[in-house]
Amino acid sequence: MSTGLVVLLLGLVLLSLLIGTGSSSVGSAWDFLTGDTAARADAQIRLAVMDVRLPRTLAAVLVGTCLGAAGCLLQAATRNPLAETGLLGVNSGAAFAVVLGLTFFGADSPGEVLVWALTGGMAASAVVLLFAASGRTAGSPLRLVLAGSALSATFHGCTSYVLLGTQSTFDTYRYWTIGSLAGVEVSDLVPLLPLVAIGLLTALGCARPLSALALGDDGARSLGHHPGRIRLVVAGAVSLLAGCAVAVAGPIAFLGLLAPYAARALTGPRMTAQLVLSALIAANIMILADILARIVIRPWETPVSVLLAFVGGPLLVWIARSSRLSTAGAEA
Repeated sequence: MSTGLVVLLLGLVLLSLLIGTGSSSVGSAWDFLTGDTAARADAQIRLAVMDVRLPRTLAAVLVGTCLGAAGCLLQAATRNPLAETGLLGVNSGAAFAVVLGLTFFGADSPGEVLVWALTGGMAASAVVLLFAASGRTAGSPLRLVLAGSALSATFHGCTSYVLLGTQSTFDTYRYWTIGSLAGVEVSDLVPLLPLVAIGLLTALGCARPLSALALGDDGARSLGHHPGRIRLVVAGAVSLLAGCAVAVAGPIAFLGLLAPYAARALTGPRMTAQLVLSALIAANIMILADILARIVIRPWETPVSVLLAFVGGPLLVWIARSSRLSTAGAEA
């Protein structure tokens, strides 16, 4: 299964390099990639393939991988199949930081917006983790969810208050918050790679403890694990991964929820396999959505988050209904 998803991902990467909203044809892009001398000498084709399509293709793979792995971790840690990365306040924290940067610090370039988004997402997650780590129920899934929800509501209110008085900030913020890969550059992605690597390695290191956690907190303790610590480490990894994804593409809904659900259906309870498949599935979905975003209303683009919402909304309703019906059946 993993091999098939990797092959599919490579095929989609190639397709992403061939298709765009500009005037460069698929044939000319193919000639450029295969080393045709005339195509290589064409500055317009080089610009389309190397400076526009390649960065957003790499960004789609990175964002999808991060959101897929983060969603899988969070659902396993909270034992909630409907959990997604926004629960830790990453999205709302990033949004508030972007608004602050645009309004009070003159952040007007995509790179500066990315830095503010990453900083805000990580700071919000840190506050949630500090709150969740305190008290007698430290590290409990309920405490994590409540802390994240409360902080998200607070940041949302603060963001709305700042936006009310600054029209220019609202225009830029509106473009960022719809979720898109347009305008991403390779130089924006390189500084994030160490953070993504740390997050993914931490995720793989948490696979065995999370498998024990699936037996329940008491079962995990009997095997020598500490449920509270596991959840806090997982939350830290989720913060890194989701923060990087939001910084690059803005808030992307549903992907971190749907990919783990599909991976779990394919692999069963094997946590390591779930993580790998979830990351691969999300990367495939993200790059496919980005390709469709370029051609649905060509020559304009549709935001990636809009396409994912059209698919993710109905699927979420179906998942919730299926879960409810299965629970009702079990109780009966």
